Amino acid sequence: MSASTVSVSAHQGPVTRRRAVEKNLPTGGSDFAAAAAVIADSDARPTNAGDTAAAILRDARKTSSAQIQAKKSGAAKKATKPRWLTVVSILTKNLALVVVLLGFVQMVRWTVMNSGGDVGDSSIMSGDFEGKLSEVEKFVKKTMKAMQVQMNALDHKVEDGISSVRKEFDEKFERKEAEVDLKLKALDVRSDAFEKFMDGFESKSLLSKEDFSEFFEEFKRTRKGGKTEVNVDDIIKYAREVVLNEIEKHAADGLGMVDYALVSGGARVVKHSEPYGGKAGGSANWLLLRSRVSAEAERMIKPSFGEPGQCFALKGGSGFVEIRLRTAIVPEAVTLEHVAKSVAYDRSSAPKHCRVSGWLQTDPEIVTEKMFLLTEFTYDLQKSNAQTYKVESSASNLVDIIRLDFTSNHGSASHTCIYRLRVHGREPSHVPALETQS
Repeated sequence: MSASTVSVSAHQGPVTRRRAVEKNLPTGGSDFAAAAAVIADSDARPTNAGDTAAAILRDARKTSSAQIQAKKSGAAKKATKPRWLTVVSILTKNLALVVVLLGFVQMVRWTVMNSGGDVGDSSIMSGDFEGKLSEVEKFVKKTMKAMQVQMNALDHKVEDGISSVRKEFDEKFERKEAEVDLKLKALDVRSDAFEKFMDGFESKSLLSKEDFSEFFEEFKRTRKGGKTEVNVDDIIKYAREVVLNEIEKHAADGLGMVDYALVSGGARVVKHSEPYGGKAGGSANWLLLRSRVSAEAERMIKPSFGEPGQCFALKGGSGFVEIRLRTAIVPEAVTLEHVAKSVAYDRSSAPKHCRVSGWLQTDPEIVTEKMFLLTEFTYDLQKSNAQTYKVESSASNLVDIIRLDFTSNHGSASHTCIYRLRVHGREPSHVPALETQS
């Protein structure tokens, strides 16, 4: 330290405190700047020269060591290069070394070959050159071998890394594929369930706007007292009454219409074509006894309760039956019934193209044969098992005999089954003794 930097007085008299002078030191100052700052601080308080110098030296050493440590830590904090960059750098340096060596060998060979010296010197130089060349070749081979080993090790590492990554990726892909398959299967199940629900929903006969309007008009007509206000409770009550009436109607023989061809009401079968299922020689016996009626004929004019086989079977795909009603009526509709699709074994024996005729025959001994057509229809297997057909409006005459003729069935070549035939109508207030129509 210079004498001008630190001022020490030999006298121990009172010392006037010096005012600290602030100086803007540069950011990257040296140890001397730190020492000067310490000196300025030390000048602000009275002390002896030895202590001041020792404190300055200690602070300078601490500051320099702190800066050195900061530089080392800054260098250590630098980001390390990736491993592949290090490998590429090593390979590049080795290749550059090999190229330099080869270039040096080629330059020496070219110099020797093009030199104009004598033969003796050439031989000596050639011997020396060959030795050097062999050493260079050995070094090059050794270097290349080491490089090959490093390349092989690097290839193995890369292959191991790729194989591990590929294996992990395959495992993850298989797991994801299994999860996707499960989700797709669950989606398929939900889609099938939704399709079934929609099919069932579409198959249901929902109430259309016209049906609701008709229902509402009927509801207003049935209201008592001419009330104009309508509430939901009244509609629900009326709808319940309608449902109960429908249930009662279908419980009453399934249709809720009077059957005048019912055996328990007095109707009977008077004539029919050849029955099916007779004994051997039945056809010959039937020709002799055509006026007789089969005991199984009554099955077609009494309830079968949907039991398969409870029908009257006629031979072949065409035939007829004649039924005497319990009384003379004005016919309004006829109903032909077959076994339901849900319980049937085979429905090919159902009649298909049918024709219903009728006439009035009050005296069984007098055969008038003045038939007139009531209706023609085709029995459809895709509809309900009991199908009702309206009688033509022109056929408003009294009848007490009904004849059903069928010309085909739904595929059976051996027989045709009639489960039940019903005749609906109304009884007139006065029945004449005989009414015919020409």
